[in-house]
Amino acid sequence: MRVAIAGAGNVGRSIATELIENGHHVLLIERQPAMVRPDRVPGAEWLLADACELSSLQEADLASYDVMIAATGDDKVNLVVSLLAKTEFAVPRVVGRVNRAENEWLFTEQWGVDVAVSKPRLMAALVEEAVTVGDLVRLMTFQQGQANLVEITLPADTPFVGRPIREVPLPRDTALVAVVRGKRVLVPSPDTPLEARDELIFVCVPEMEAAIQQVILGQTHPAASPSTVEDSERTAE
Repeated sequence: MRVAIAGAGNVGRSIATELIENGHHVLLIERQPAMVRPDRVPGAEWLLADACELSSLQEADLASYDVMIAATGDDKVNLVVSLLAKTEFAVPRVVGRVNRAENEWLFTEQWGVDVAVSKPRLMAALVEEAVTVGDLVRLMTFQQGQANLVEITLPADTPFVGRPIREVPLPRDTALVAVVRGKRVLVPSPDTPLEARDELIFVCVPEMEAAIQQVILGQTHPAASPSTVEDSERTAE
């Protein structure tokens, strides 16, 4: 995968290093000469240019990239970069870094952003996730698909402790994608038994978040279009 990153600060370099270690081709675009330090991320291509300039992105051949990450510390710059990447170069996936919480509402498809990564929201979510049991925490929003990544920690008094996942009647448009148990990450199957304090990770549409919490806490069973891991596998067959 070819990934272009606007901004070679700590965030941009960290993302680049991780992606390179995973075998991806990475281009770092930085407008400040002092920040262009190829020795810090030797596996990346570097381009000294302003990513807000159309000519710079043409020089980078941005149309040949699969992902554009706007990772600067300036929300205005990230919005302009995202819009240019999507509208002028048709980059399939655009990720925008949100630095200030009050600007998060701008990072939408209208500005070319497929996925907005909000530092304030993410930090708040990680704090909530670490200290809350039984409360649903939104970790990330996928703008393109209008879906959220959410987490809920299973309380000890839920009726599903000790029971297999197949018996959990999830609401429609909801998928249980992982179970975090201590230091282990489990891929859920119909026979996986749930334990108290399991962290359940779901992808769901926003209007189903409250229903997920009610089901997990044993407060209600959704009557409309229930879907379980077992049902999903049966449908696939």
